[in-house]
This record gives sequence, C-alpha cells and structure tokens, in this order.
Amino acid sequence: MQKSTVGMKTLTLKRLALVGCAAAVALCGCSRQSASITLAGSTAFQPFAEKLAEQYMAAHPDIGITVQGGGSAVGIQSALSGAAQIGMADLLELPAEAQALTSVVVARDGIALVVHPANPVTNLALAQARAIFSGTLRNWKDVGGADQPITVVSREAGSGTRASFEKLIGVVKLSPDALVQDSSGTIRETVINDQRAVGYLSHGLVNDKLKMLQVDDQECSTDKVIAGTYSLVRPIFLLTKGAPEGLAKAFIGYILSTNGQQCIQRNGLIPAQ
Repeated sequence: MQKSTVGMKTLTLKRLALVGCAAAVALCGCSRQSASITLAGSTAFQPFAEKLAEQYMAAHPDIGITVQGGGSAVGIQSALSGAAQIGMADLLELPAEAQALTSVVVARDGIALVVHPANPVTNLALAQARAIFSGTLRNWKDVGGADQPITVVSREAGSGTRASFEKLIGVVKLSPDALVQDSSGTIRETVINDQRAVGYLSHGLVNDKLKMLQVDDQECSTDKVIAGTYSLVRPIFLLTKGAPEGLAKAFIGYILSTNGQQCIQRNGLIPAQ
C-alpha cells in the first residue's frame, strides 16, 4: 500500500513555519531595547543632546534615547506631565513652575550676537545691542556700519534663549518689527541670507557663514566665558520629575562625566564645572 505524502508535506511545512517564527523571535530579541527615554525642550541644546545620546547608545546598543525640541517651556511642561523623562531648559533662571522639578546644570552657554560676514560692524556696546533689539536704534550707520536699516531677528516667546538674552541685555520689550523665528536653525538661516540682519545664537551653533560680534569689546569664546569677561552667558538645565532614576539617572550621570563634558566642550558649549 502506497504511503500518502500529504501528511509528511504538511508536517514539514509546519516545522519550517515554526523555525521561521523562532528565527523572527530571535531577531526581534536581538534588536529589542531593554530601556528607553525621551528628552524634550531647548532647541539650542537639542543638537548637543543628540550627539551625547549617539555616543551613549553606541556604548549601550540595547538603550534607546529620543531627543525632541520645542523650546524650554516645552521642556518644563514635558517633564512635569511625564511626556518626557528629561526636560531641557536653557534659561538664565528657572520659572516658578519648574521649582517642582529636580534640576541639574550640565553645561553653560555663551549667547553670540551674529551678523552676515559682509557686515563691517565688529563690536557693539551692551547699550547699543539693547537699543537695537528694543527697536530704538534702527540703522547700521549709527553703530559704525553701512547706511542700511537693521533687520532684527529673534526667537519666539517661550524660548529659553530669548528669555535669557533679553534679561542679559536688558530688553523690556522686543522691537515690533523683529522677525520672530521658531528655532535656532531658522535664526541662523535668516541671518545668513540677509546682510542687514542681526540675531543671537548659542555659541556652539555658530558656523563659518556667520560673523560673531564682540560685546563691550569681548568675544564670545570658551576662554572668555570661563574667564567671566564675556557677559551673555546662561546655564543649561536638565529637569526630571523627582530625583532621576534608572536610565534617566544613568544618562545624566554620563553627561556630567569626563567623557560627556568633553563632548560638550568639543562641540562648542562650556562644561558645567
């Protein structure tokens, strides 16, 4: 009597299916992250946080770290609501609502005044910068430049960079003619494409397509910030709801470590200590 091969084929197919499922599970297990966290907030600190996260994940391939922007106000609210395990804020002083959070300074940052390289102006007194961003000084010729109107470029309300900058130079009300941008990147591009523009950026985000102005004859540099002679400097805070735990604690610890602080300095910010 001839044996039927149908049952044998069915069994073989089932075995192959089981082997395929096992292989898929094994592959999923290899790529599965054992822990993940999200950072949100300061767009000025965002690119530095991304570099730090890349370094950390390279050493810990089972860890996932997501870095999002949105501004310092978003960083505070995200930490308070739990939408992010770590909030990022680049404020001179934390607001009252942030007092419920645990904060740690992980870096310091010089805020640079930036213009187009074709602009002949090289230095502004602090009072001149205040008048420009307040809208009472409107032509470059009044500060040694060409006879051209000044295009003021600023961040939006809620930006930690804007809040810190305005407090440091004493602006009570921003010029009504200012071009308001929603990120450091758009400020940079606006100034690059307008020879009459002046804006402000984190020192670490200035590239060779921009010119940094001295303020009161002091350049925005790591050495001048450390020496205390450049005045437009603010701290970078990381914020957690309660004391940091688990991966949040480990990642903040890494940022404050020698390797993390060297990464911060290498990319243009000032170490916390």
